[in-house]
Amino acid sequence: MLTHRIDGEGPPLLLLLNGGLMSMAAWQPLVDALPSHRIIRCDFRGQLLTPGIASSWEEHVSDVVALLDFLAIDRAHVAGVSFGAEVAMLLAALHPSRVSRLTVISATDYTTPAMRVDAEEGRLLARTDPAELLRRVARKTWSRAFLAAQPGDYIEQRAKQAALLPPAFWAGAEAILSLLLTLDLRPHLAKITAPTLVIGGEDDEVFPPEHSRAIAAAIPNARLEMVAGRGHGLLFEEAARVIALLAEV
Repeated sequence: MLTHRIDGEGPPLLLLLNGGLMSMAAWQPLVDALPSHRIIRCDFRGQLLTPGIASSWEEHVSDVVALLDFLAIDRAHVAGVSFGAEVAMLLAALHPSRVSRLTVISATDYTTPAMRVDAEEGRLLARTDPAELLRRVARKTWSRAFLAAQPGDYIEQRAKQAALLPPAFWAGAEAILSLLLTLDLRPHLAKITAPTLVIGGEDDEVFPPEHSRAIAAAIPNARLEMVAGRGHGLLFEEAARVIALLAEV
């Protein structure tokens, strides 16, 4: 069972799915800003609080379905960021009755050869040099404007913090990054029936903006919100805007 936490009473009911190198604690500012919602958070297998490894996208989806079953929840608004958005889209395609609404943040419809090179390099660094992996991820995640507002050693301090995470976290990160080597959701997107919001950053270097546009074009009646001047980390850099979008009924 995925380690999870529930906040609030709701409805509305909101299930938040992590990015690859996140843990559910990172959502706390958004949870605090949505006190009228019942919010469920979880760590995927291989993340900080859930042990084990999932060897396929479908296994991650099955884990989420099992969590909903355990909590006796038939349907939920599912919002995912990056890796979690990929799982959320596949969940909505394979189990449409479980998703009342879908929010896709900083995602891609498939991984290009360049993305797969990055994933392979990241996978190897997760095993050999986690601090360097965090440096590379941070440089691509945060916008120039965000980094300019941080202390000069911001990235290096985050890299040092990475060294304190347990080896199991990095083994899980390696497995998560490995799945990006085979990601292609294009055959599934047209099957999604839930009302869908796609949020992308115009300056996203990890999953460039044309992929957010492609997702919105492929999912029937999806709505697209592009955020100017922000990249892959828009969930945190534009938290107020994301919160407002998540709160819409």
